[in-house]
Amino acid sequence: MNSPESPGLSRRSALKVGLCAGAFLSTAGLAASLSGCSASVPASDFNVLRDSDLPFLRALIPVMLEGSLGAVSIQDAVAGTLKNIDASLHGLSPEVQKLTQQLFDVLALPVTRAPLTGIWGRWVNASPEQIRSFLDRWDNSSLSLLRMGHNALLQLVMMAWYSRTQSWAHCGYPGPPTV
Repeated sequence: MNSPESPGLSRRSALKVGLCAGAFLSTAGLAASLSGCSASVPASDFNVLRDSDLPFLRALIPVMLEGSLGAVSIQDAVAGTLKNIDASLHGLSPEVQKLTQQLFDVLALPVTRAPLTGIWGRWVNASPEQIRSFLDRWDNSSLSLLRMGHNALLQLVMMAWYSRTQSWAHCGYPGPPTV
């Protein structure tokens, strides 16, 4: 039965949409791995992050860190945050690393990136407004898979940034107490 808040969307329809989205993302991940997009070779100077992951992250990080940089340059913030993301991923289980790489593959592959994010060109050409729109779209999606992807990206970037001493002064954190 349809609820008044969601006319035309039954529980069965919602399940079908969820299953279709899951199948689409699984197919996209397989296509990415077969196309070589998900080569498991880390980029130079990284342990986990691959060359295919870097354009997306370099476009995403400045947008996510807007208003939190203080006196830190955006180039330093992006470089340090990338290093911390890599270090965080390196410390995780191989299964979690693989899931994160699959998320990055979906975001790197044009055939999946475009319809899922609304960004039809390369990440390097995406405007901050387009990236904010993509993040808002995923954050408010009716598909839990996209909301989980948004949360994963948000946690990765924010944990990597706020674990850096350069981020502390801007938010008023004096640092850990000395013992």
